[in-house]
Amino acid sequence: MCHRWPALLLLLLAAPLWGGELPVHEGNWSDEYDHYFRKYTKRYFGPYYDWRWFKSQAIVESNLQPGVRSPRGAVGVMQLLPSTFDEIKKRHPHFVSVEEPRWNIAAGIYYDRTLYRKWELPSEQDRLYLSLASYNAGYVRMRRAYRRTAPPVESWEQVEPQAPLETRDYVQRIRALMDAEAPKQRSPLRGVARLLGEREVL
Repeated sequence: MCHRWPALLLLLLAAPLWGGELPVHEGNWSDEYDHYFRKYTKRYFGPYYDWRWFKSQAIVESNLQPGVRSPRGAVGVMQLLPSTFDEIKKRHPHFVSVEEPRWNIAAGIYYDRTLYRKWELPSEQDRLYLSLASYNAGYVRMRRAYRRTAPPVESWEQVEPQAPLETRDYVQRIRALMDAEAPKQRSPLRGVARLLGEREVL
């Protein structure tokens, strides 16, 4: 029986990364990088967007650990591939290093914004879910999932069954971190599509 303890211990240690029972707003998570999430959410999504969506994304990606590197080579808090960061850096030369938390977070949120602009749905919230899914699975793969969905496509829930299982779980875990939050504490997604459609934020 004692040989089971290492596996059990590993599961317990991994619980904060995988568990949706720790809502992002309750202070269970480090606030070390909150100022970056606030700053770059405001810069790339506007002042009314709730920055905690992207902190929740980072929790799912890396447990807010900047030293994490995936088997595929994704790096840092937002688990960006160096090749993706390099493409973003061409537009933003001041983004110093993918391994530096500030620029990793800035680039991750900028990439989310780039994906967000590619989707057109009636609900801004559903556009966010498709953007998060694209971050995880890749835009081309999610576009194929979208095309396999019976029209008219008006929500993430319609596309979700066509998405990879890992991606469905990814979006659900981010939603769980946010949905546990009292509605009065959450910032609405007011006019985000209009804001992003009117101007290119650099």
